[in-house]
Amino acid sequence: MAARERAEQGEDVNDAERAARREFGNVGLVKELTRDVWGWIWLRDIADDARYGMRMLLKNPGFAIVAILSLALGIGATTAVFSVVYGVLANPYPYANSDRMVHLLVRDADDHRRYVNLNGQQLQQLRQAASVESSAAMEGWELTTTEGDLPENVHGVYLTSNSFVHFGVPTLVGRGLLPSDAPEGQDPENVAVLGYQFWQRHYGGDPDIVGKNIQLVHKSYSIVGVVRPRFTWGDGEVYLPLKLTADPVRTYFPMIRLKPGVTRTAANAEFQSLVEQFAKQTPTHFPEHFRVAIEGLNDHFVADIGGTLSLLIGAVALLLLIGCGNVSILLLARGTARQRELAVRSAIGAERSRLLRQLLTEALMLSFTGAVVGVALANSLVKLIVNWLPEFSFPHEATISINLLVLFFSVGLALLTGIVFGISPALQSARPDVAHVMQANTRKITAGVHGRRTHSILIAGQIALTLLLLAGAGVAMQGFVRMMRVNLGYDPHNAMSVGIPVHDNSYTTWEARRAYFHQLLQKVRETPDVVSAGISTNATPPDNGWEQRFEISGKPVGEQQRARINFISPEYFSVLHIPLLQGRIWDESETMHGSKLALINQTLARQYFPNGEAVGSSIRVPELKGEPPFQLAVAGSDSWFQVVGIVGDANDDGLRNPIKPSVFVPYTIMMPQYTQILVRTRVPPLTILRAVREQIHTVDPDQQASRNVRDLDGWITSQPEWGQGHLVATLFAGFAILALALAATGLYSVISYTVAQRTGEFGIRMALGAMRKDVLLMVFRSAAVSVAGGVLTGVVLTITLNRVLARWIQGSSLDALILVGVIVLLVATSGLSCFIPARRASSVDPVVALRYE
Repeated sequence: MAARERAEQGEDVNDAERAARREFGNVGLVKELTRDVWGWIWLRDIADDARYGMRMLLKNPGFAIVAILSLALGIGATTAVFSVVYGVLANPYPYANSDRMVHLLVRDADDHRRYVNLNGQQLQQLRQAASVESSAAMEGWELTTTEGDLPENVHGVYLTSNSFVHFGVPTLVGRGLLPSDAPEGQDPENVAVLGYQFWQRHYGGDPDIVGKNIQLVHKSYSIVGVVRPRFTWGDGEVYLPLKLTADPVRTYFPMIRLKPGVTRTAANAEFQSLVEQFAKQTPTHFPEHFRVAIEGLNDHFVADIGGTLSLLIGAVALLLLIGCGNVSILLLARGTARQRELAVRSAIGAERSRLLRQLLTEALMLSFTGAVVGVALANSLVKLIVNWLPEFSFPHEATISINLLVLFFSVGLALLTGIVFGISPALQSARPDVAHVMQANTRKITAGVHGRRTHSILIAGQIALTLLLLAGAGVAMQGFVRMMRVNLGYDPHNAMSVGIPVHDNSYTTWEARRAYFHQLLQKVRETPDVVSAGISTNATPPDNGWEQRFEISGKPVGEQQRARINFISPEYFSVLHIPLLQGRIWDESETMHGSKLALINQTLARQYFPNGEAVGSSIRVPELKGEPPFQLAVAGSDSWFQVVGIVGDANDDGLRNPIKPSVFVPYTIMMPQYTQILVRTRVPPLTILRAVREQIHTVDPDQQASRNVRDLDGWITSQPEWGQGHLVATLFAGFAILALALAATGLYSVISYTVAQRTGEFGIRMALGAMRKDVLLMVFRSAAVSVAGGVLTGVVLTITLNRVLARWIQGSSLDALILVGVIVLLVATSGLSCFIPARRASSVDPVVALRYE
């Protein structure tokens, strides 16, 4: 405008513009001052910082990728494991006041846990206890849908009509059971509440399901509701009203909620006298000596899986620390390389706050990116861990998802790491020595003694934690491999166990049930590709048998004289390839007559018949009595049995515990309303499962087989110790490998930056006659102290924490082979991390190196 006015007054256009510019002053300065007046200037500065930070990260993609992955792995693993722990142990149940809900248990003279079932009259007495706010009862039963071509197994849970009030969880659709559904003294109404998964699978989640009918064992029930997804009490697929009878033999599982303020000690004291009274009424339902010890809903899950999850928490905490340490090392090393840049910017007028803001922006970009990737990783890892958890090691009500509190903590720690170590170079360059900066070459600017010491400490810490993690992984893997290689004593391959639940009020006499089981066995044998089959009422390994006290004729009775009683057909041993070592096996005729014959395993023979007189002796199980119509026993089942043979030992108490004494008797001695048929096949057993079901169907059109049929290899992998061992070994190994990679990356970064800074020094040394090996040794020596210190600290930590590891991992981290192997692996990896930059340093051309001086 000023130039135009001058031109209108007759001045030359170019002269007018120059004069106007001189009069106006520095245009760029005016623009800056104008922008400073604008209140949102900080937005533009942040955008500028972000663009510059992005350029710097893209300029060093290796640094950015390693830093982001280091944070992502630590955040993802920590969040996933802590989320699983929270979901399984801290908040698994959706029920109202679940912290006051308890199970009624007793512990016998051997301190074994035993759940208590009560009959109808005893349940009424329990409700009147001063400690009880609410009580309900349940009974589980295997039912069938009788609408399709083959009956489908449905797990029914019968609940007293107050149960839905007791749990305090509203239904998803319709209503729950009401007191009017099971009036006292009358038959219950034919109504059903569907489990959520069954509703989804069988009815496709039909929202109009209420009012429709479902046919169970030829009985029609009106559907009145659907429970919520987390309501899985008893793993029920349908919930039906329960009628409490006056029959003293029929028992039900009690569910108790204590009154507010009642301690478990006080409740145990009250229940002790009450249960002792019940034991006098029905002595066969209780051990001879016992003490009441109620448990919270989650107590046994905490005892079973809590140690394993605690171990994993320690592992991911180490991984998070190693990841944050790796980022710290990378940021410090990168900051060292940028010392000259920052010093120059500070020397030419950049404010300290401006440098801090720039570096803070870059650090936050790294941290946020790592956090985003970590969240995605945590989501996938949670699902993976849940799939690997032992099947019955956590409540099925538990909803396991990412825990926001843990996520915020992990992300906060990552952000703090990025901020602290990201801005440290700016703090070091706040008061630069301008003369030194202008004279120095980039490669000669170092962080000084303090910076080198910080690098060394971080590297040593990483290596120590990695060694501890590697030692733990080695022990876990060794224990799991040892468990997989254990001699089972039987052949699980190409064999399966088919469960057969007998319907209520069917085959209620000993003769009828004996004939029915025999028919089922005969039909299954006729299935194509079946090699052999035998009945195993409760004897399917590797955790089998009914543990009871037994007596030996002519010997004193001992309280600790216990064995596992197994009910089988004579084909059991040939199906499982268990050898007969001495004597004979009873035949089919003796089975059908319920002959009082027994076989014992090697452990029992060795422990109680050390002189080899087992065959021909007699044993007796006093508690071997029937309870019709549920347990049908042959006459005189609690009398003396003649031992006719000894069979080889096979695992009967899980995969880790020593084999227990076992007794095998004909399955017709006692027949519950359930049995199993062991089937050995020529082909993978589950491929002929439908054919086996069809054969069962020909005997009884309403008879179903259990839905979750497994082959015997599946029975092994479903054992809690197998699942826990697999989970710990796999995750520990994965975390240890990641920790090793992070530690190697951190060491490589420090050595690489050190070599870059000392390139000129190496050139001078080589120009003066130093050999390549001398340079190599110099580089290795610079890392040797950190590596040696880390290894030594790691060994001390491993020895110190050995007892903690031994509590939850079978084995010892002090195993010389494992410890030496871990040290060798760690030293070799560290050596490789040093060798690559060291080799580059020894290959420096002295002329090229000196050109930079």
